[in-house]
This record gives sequence, C-alpha cells and structure tokens, in this order.
Amino acid sequence: MPIAAHLQACHYPCALARAATNQSLAIPRMSRRYSRPGRAMRHAIKHVQGVVLNRILSMRLLVSLSLALLLGLTQPPAFAAGQDAEATAAAEPAVPDPLKRETPRSMVSGLLGALGQSDYDRTALYFDLPPATSSRQRTNAVEQARAFHAVLDDGGTLDTFITLSNDPNGKVSDDLPVDQERVGEIAIQDKKIPVLLTKGQDGEHQVWRVSRETLTQITAATKRAPVVTEPAADQVVVAGAPLKDWALLLGLGVLVFGGLWMLSALIVFCMRKLVPDPEANGLYRFFEAALPPVSLLIAVGVFYNWAEQLPVSIVARQTLLRYTGIVSVIALVWFGLRLVDAISELAIARMQRSQRRQVISVITLARRAAKVILLAFSCIAILSTFGIDVTTGIAALGIGGIALALGAQKTVENLVGSVTVIADRPMQVGDFIKVGDVVGTVEDVGIRSTRIRTNERTVVTIPNGDLSARQIENYAARDRFLFNPVVAIAYGNSSAKLKEAIFIVQQVLAEEKNMAEGHRARLGSISERAFNIEVFSHIDVHEFDTQVIIREKLLLTIFERLEAADISLAFPTQTIVFSPSQLDAVRGGPAAAGDASETDKTADAVTPASPAVWTGTTPPPRT
Repeated sequence: MPIAAHLQACHYPCALARAATNQSLAIPRMSRRYSRPGRAMRHAIKHVQGVVLNRILSMRLLVSLSLALLLGLTQPPAFAAGQDAEATAAAEPAVPDPLKRETPRSMVSGLLGALGQSDYDRTALYFDLPPATSSRQRTNAVEQARAFHAVLDDGGTLDTFITLSNDPNGKVSDDLPVDQERVGEIAIQDKKIPVLLTKGQDGEHQVWRVSRETLTQITAATKRAPVVTEPAADQVVVAGAPLKDWALLLGLGVLVFGGLWMLSALIVFCMRKLVPDPEANGLYRFFEAALPPVSLLIAVGVFYNWAEQLPVSIVARQTLLRYTGIVSVIALVWFGLRLVDAISELAIARMQRSQRRQVISVITLARRAAKVILLAFSCIAILSTFGIDVTTGIAALGIGGIALALGAQKTVENLVGSVTVIADRPMQVGDFIKVGDVVGTVEDVGIRSTRIRTNERTVVTIPNGDLSARQIENYAARDRFLFNPVVAIAYGNSSAKLKEAIFIVQQVLAEEKNMAEGHRARLGSISERAFNIEVFSHIDVHEFDTQVIIREKLLLTIFERLEAADISLAFPTQTIVFSPSQLDAVRGGPAAAGDASETDKTADAVTPASPAVWTGTTPPPRT
C-alpha cells in the first residue's frame, strides 16, 4: 500500500477519535447555582482533553513513520533483485550460430565447407529462404543449392578469404545498404550476377545469408541456359573437388613461378657478366637480392588472375587462392630479408674500408632487429589467413614487452648507450683515450660494452651505458702536440750568456719546419737554483710516433748549441755549512785545536741531488 494511503488511514481514525473525545468530554450546561464549581470542572476537563489529544497525535506520527520505514526496507531488496536479474541476463554469453554465419568471412567459409562435402541440405541453410515445412520445399532448396554450386564451378568467383569482412556489420564503406554485402560474381553466358549477402534474423542469431535476389537471378538464368549439376561418375574427388582441378591449378602455379624464376636468374647472370665489380656495385646487389622474391610475388599475381578464369571447382580454386595469400606473405618477407641483407653487407663493406668497426656492430644489430620484425609480421599475417584472432596475443606480447623492458633496464640502457656512442663518435677503434682512471687504446666498441687495452696490456671492459655518461679524453683526436720544456740556465753564467741562451732556443724553434706558428721562448722566472727559459710551442703533426722523434731532435739540438756556446745548464744543488770539527769528522782527521771563542771556519760543499757518498764512517751531524 502507498505511504500516502497509510498516512490517510492513520489520520482518519485520529479525527474520529478527536470527535468522539470531544463528544464524550462534553459537559452539560449547569445551573447558575453550580456555576463556580462547574467552571472549575470545565477547566479540569479541558486540561485532560489537551493531554489526550497530544498523546493521540504523537502516536499517529509514530505509526506513520514506522510504516514508511517498513515500506522503505521492503522495496530496495526487490529493486536489487531486479538489478541482479538484469546483470545475470547480461552476463550470460550469447550462443554462437552453429553454422558460423555471424560475419561475411565465416559465412563464406562455412558455405564452401558445405559445398566441398556436397551437403546441399546444409548448403540451403546459407540461403535466405523461408523454413522448409514440406518435402517439396526441401527439394526445391536442395536443387537451388546444386544450381548455385554448378554456376560457381562454371564461371563464378568469390572474394578471397583475406578480403572478406570479418566484422558482424560487414563493410560499411561500400555503396550497398548496411544489411547487404557483395562477396563475388557469377557469369552465366554474357550476364554477370553479383553474389549478395543479406543480414537477417534466424532465431536468436543475426546471420548473413545469400540474398533472395541473387537466388532468383540465378534460377532465372539457369532456366535459360541450363548447367550440369551432377558430377561425372568417373571423377576422382579429393577434398571436395575433382583431382584434375587440383592438378590443373597446382601445375599452373609451378609453371608460372618456375618461368619467372628462370627469367630472374638469367637477368642476374647477365648483369654479373656486364658489371666490372659486381660485389661492390649497389645496383647489382639490389637486383640479386630482389629478383627471386619479386618473381614469386609476380607469380602469385598471375596465378590469381588466371585461376579465376579457369573452369575449375570453386572449392579447389578458393582453397588454393586462400593459401596463396600465405605464399604472397612469404614472398614479401623473403624480399624484405634479402634486401636487408644486401643493404647491410654493402654498408659493412664500406665501414670496413673506413676502419669504423663500431658502426659495423650497430649495422649487425639493426639487421637482426629488422629481420625479427619482418618475421613477426609474417607470422601475424599467416595466422590471420588461417582465421586465428591474434589481437589478444598481440596485447599479451605488448604487456610482456613492457615487463621485459622494466626487468632489463641495464641492458636497454647499454643498447641506447651504444647508439649514443656510435652516433656521437667520441672515439673510434684504435684511438688512445682516457676514461676516468682508465688510459689505453680502444680495441672494440660492441653492442653492450667497449674494450680498452691499457698500457699494462690489460683489457678493461666498460658498459656503453656508463661510457656514454662519462668524460672521454681522446688523445688520438689531437691535431698537434704541445712542446713546452723549461731550459734551466745555471747562476754561474753571465747576463750576456743568458741572452745568448734565449736566442739559441728561439733559433732552434724557428728552424724546425714542423713547428706551428706562434711559438715562443722567453725568460719566464728566476728560481732559487736557475734562470728558467720557458718554451711554448706546438709540433704540427698528427702521429704520436712522429712527434716523439721531433721532440727528441729539438731537445738534442738545444743542448748541443748551448754546450758549444759554453753555457752550462743548471741542476739541483744544495750548500751545507760545516764547523771545523765537523769538517775534520767528515774528512776522517783529528779535531782542530783552538780557542773555543774563535770564529768557526766554514766550508762549502756542493753535492748533487742524488745521495751523497761520504768518505767517513758516519754521516755528518746536523747543525
């Protein structure tokens, strides 16, 4: 019962109760003689009446709220039950059509399967015909199925498997109505009849079937030009088609491909004889790689064109055309693989001539990656030709690829580092470099790491990810070598000799033909032990061994000319002051006698920086 009805029902008895109470509590009029006691009684009665009315109103409100609460608690479960029922109904999977007529592709595949088994009762179920309720209707449907099979064998064509739509709605981009789909054509004499499918309801399923319009046109055309609907008794039938039809189609394919392959081989042979250096010729390498798979691809196209014009069984023709699509995929992948090999080998040969071994590693990696991608696409195309849905598999591979990339971050980092090192080219194989604390010659730049041969003849392997982030000092990239020796002239030389020494050094630098411009030799400083002539110049050669020879020649020439000019070079010296007793101790004699207050005698002993050789038994004491 609605809430308003309950409230009305509750309100109505309360009004009756109020009226009854008012009537029951009504006091008859008293005489004036009892007016004062009567007035007091009336006030008491009114007070009791108000209390009772308040109680009744409170009870009415409580009852109304209780009823509303009960109704609110009982209604949502029913609503939730309705939702559960709808969810259960939606969750139940739809029963697929047993004849697989949901899409144009699956419908044509099922129709060919029925025709291949000569099951014309099942074939009639692929026609848009009313249900057969009598034997006569069933016989007519079977005859239409036979006639349809015959006209397809005689001159009919159906679209290939890969071109048929696999969408339940068909191709929406054609000019046909949304419930129609064109899947082929039948030629009877000079008349061409399109094979149309129409979408309709068959029980609980939305299915595609051969339209009534197509069946009517075929029936009318076969009446004017009858076709043979019964196969010959002596025919050998294999997989739903005569053996001679299979042999004719296969022989056509072998003949076309064999002829084109021989033609391509002849072209490659002639080019090899005409080109002077075929291995280094890019055009020859391209034709050598491309002609065999291209000949296979052209053979597939020719087979498609000729097979549709041959009067062979529609089952054999469509089956071979379906799997000829696999051959075309193989031809394309074959062409791609050979083209990748030819380009990579040509690039590797050029890199070897230019001594860029690290680029060869990248070319090898790129070639392998390209081959993997081509093979992956070919597998997807072949699986699609067999009717296998690869969408879920591709999604799973994508998720797996992300997980693999997250788990192999270092490997991916090294691969990216390899590309960075090779693209930036901070070094090449054979360069003498310094990376951090490692100094040596680069021996190999690989896909993952770089190997450096140190001066101690050890090999240090550095991952390319770390190498690309470090500071690399390349000594091999120097265009000239710094020559800045310091020529120390001894203090015993005069100022004239010092000027002559500076002139000699400048003259030696000027006479060297491999010295770069801007060289100079000046008195740079006067140290505690010598006059220092500082040389700043560059040897203008690129080879390290050559600059070593030139450096040696310059140093020897400077020394020879300074020696000829009687200018002595400074060497580290040290002056030690001895007392007479210490000097006698050094010489090994007795101590000199004399007054203690006498001034100590001194002696200068000049010793080289190398350890001194003392004649005494003990070293001299420190002062």
